[in-house]
Amino acid sequence: MRADARKNRDHLLAVAGTAITEQGVDVSLRDIARRAGVGLATLLRHYPTREALLDALLRTSFDELTALAGELETSNSPEGALVSWLRDCVAWTTEYRGVTVLMAAAIEDTESALHASCVTLRAAGARLLTRAQAAGTARTDIDGTDLFALVAALAWLGDQPSLAPRADHLFDVVASAILTSAGSTDTGATPPPGP
Repeated sequence: MRADARKNRDHLLAVAGTAITEQGVDVSLRDIARRAGVGLATLLRHYPTREALLDALLRTSFDELTALAGELETSNSPEGALVSWLRDCVAWTTEYRGVTVLMAAAIEDTESALHASCVTLRAAGARLLTRAQAAGTARTDIDGTDLFALVAALAWLGDQPSLAPRADHLFDVVASAILTSAGSTDTGATPPPGP
């Protein structure tokens, strides 16, 4: 790819990332093109579908989270690795509003541009979960699919303005529910005030 074409693609991705952070994954492609100072046809030439654009935008993050799982697997205790990866994964998914809905759908849709990345990410989390289960520090009645669903649920909580202040507390509740008492992450923190 020529240097100017790569620069244009990088610029489109940067603008798309900002737009999705602000407005969510349903932001208009026309709006992204306008913000980038190009026509819609130019955007579609580089990224023919919304999913192709999202795949290009999110692939680096998927790869980083997958690599992180591998690093944590060798450098942390099984329960520490699982909770750390889960926390980072949830934090990342809350950056792009609405992305968890697309990720959950892409897992089931083999034709989705996001399918391979999402399956790889789910497998990375499942390996950490399996390791913690083998060590006796995570409950054995959940699997990688359940863990992926919990990431989506926790990310959704962070997207809700009325629940966002409780997101950290609820993360700790969910993490404690995944881990057995030997691997509990309960910090003893007081939950935020609420009704």
